Amino acid sequence: MCKGLAALPHTCLERAKGIKTKLGVLLQKPESAFDLIIPYPEKPEKTIKAPKPSVEEALQWRDSLDKLLDNSYGLTAFRSFLKSEFSEENVEFWVACEDYKKTKSPAKMSLKAQKIYEEFIQTEAPREVNIDHFTKAVTLKNLVEPSPTSFDLAQKKIHALMEKDSLPRFLRSDLYLELIE
Repeated sequence: MCKGLAALPHTCLERAKGIKTKLGVLLQKPESAFDLIIPYPEKPEKTIKAPKPSVEEALQWRDSLDKLLDNSYGLTAFRSFLKSEFSEENVEFWVACEDYKKTKSPAKMSLKAQKIYEEFIQTEAPREVNIDHFTKAVTLKNLVEPSPTSFDLAQKKIHALMEKDSLPRFLRSDLYLELIE
């Protein structure tokens, strides 16, 4: 396999696996056309289960990414928007870090830290976030003895990236514009 496959979104890889399976079926049982139907993944639902914010609350999201992330409806809407763009790894990393910070048990903290590192930080991770080598090195060093602050530097870099890049796109999205109308 080429190194570039790990960078593809998970949904693309799953679809490719499905196609490969169906092609294998074709080679073995060409008379069964029904086996060859490959369903296309449905678009993510737009329904959000958190209480809808007031227009004033939603307008405050323009001022601060933190206000958006602290609002359960805002976080859900932001995640949904990023998933629709196949770029949800940053917000998922941020959420994983927030959950990690709440962990009390050292054993659970160590397991969660390893999972976060493998999923988001290490080179060619399935949902690798875009951070520099220095930040990766500091984060790896912090994981020798996991603490609630182990991912702080990486989380701050991703927060800044979302604030600069993802938030402005979200604020121009139909999802957000419909909410403030």
